[in-house]
Amino acid sequence: MTQSISAHISSNKSSLLRDLLKQVSRLFYTTLAVVPANVRDQVGLAYLFARAADTIADTELIDRSRRLGFLYRLREQFVSEHLDWEQIRLIQQAVASVQHDSAERLLLERLDECFHVFQACSLDDRHRIRRVIITLTQGMEMDLSVFSGTTPDELIAFKTMDDLDRYTYSVAGCVGEFWTGLMCAHRKALANWDVPVMSERGIQFGKGLQVTNIVKDIAHDLQKGRCYIPETMLTEVGLKPHDLLHQENLSRFRPVLSKLVRLAVAHLDQGWAYTMTIPRHETRLRLACMWPILSAGESLKLVMNSPDLLNPTVKVKISRSKVYQIMAMTTGTGACGYAGTAYWGHLRKQFV
Repeated sequence: MTQSISAHISSNKSSLLRDLLKQVSRLFYTTLAVVPANVRDQVGLAYLFARAADTIADTELIDRSRRLGFLYRLREQFVSEHLDWEQIRLIQQAVASVQHDSAERLLLERLDECFHVFQACSLDDRHRIRRVIITLTQGMEMDLSVFSGTTPDELIAFKTMDDLDRYTYSVAGCVGEFWTGLMCAHRKALANWDVPVMSERGIQFGKGLQVTNIVKDIAHDLQKGRCYIPETMLTEVGLKPHDLLHQENLSRFRPVLSKLVRLAVAHLDQGWAYTMTIPRHETRLRLACMWPILSAGESLKLVMNSPDLLNPTVKVKISRSKVYQIMAMTTGTGACGYAGTAYWGHLRKQFV
């Protein structure tokens, strides 16, 4: 029975993934359309598994220890060669039922279908997806274990830059590694890439995006008891994590903010070098890399200019129209390296 279901879903996996992705995240679904067709399903499937894990980690209606348990059970499905359908159903029943967000509830309800699609992937692609999901879930467990509180009064910070670096790899850098391995395996134009070198650039690419998320979301994370800014950096300017709860300390925090933004840009510069190494005729791949870097640059510009960065009532976020503007400009120029590099260089000058 299970084999017949798997065979049926295998033949229809693209349509199943498209349907689910459209309902779970229309923006990601739109962005995924630019990814070359022969790697689109693998990228979409990895996203859905990561989104499901993230939903488990963020479901506050379930206590922390049970969430850690469910994350462990989910990760075990990728550690072993054999799926435990009973454990998958247990996760679905326990976590889907308490979701307020209809998209996240739907994703958990259809998690078993995602695993059927996973089984239909090639052995090598399953290995790549396994590796990235195992690493991502470890990063989510790090989040839940290190930041044991949920309120500003229970605020905890990373201790060192090494903690921050390890975290950014686990929740984002590993995605650049996954992307590189997948593209080199399936895109003939990248067959001559030095995979270890390009994987390292891909890792830095992902880290840059995550550091960008950390600085733009700092006020909201602090309200959840999470300070991703290392204590060692704050100590250098005479601040403690709790000081960041007060907007009036923004001026004292700015030297630390500048260092973090420079770190993000250094990583994103490697991401841009990675992007420019993609042959011009691989337009779709170039666009898929250009968009997040340029969007991150626009976000960093807002971060550096925001007078309300530490105010939790203000969300620092680029508009959807700006995202579409970036898409239109890069698509209209055919992912031209000259035009894109000029845009990235102009952005950098505004906040570095």
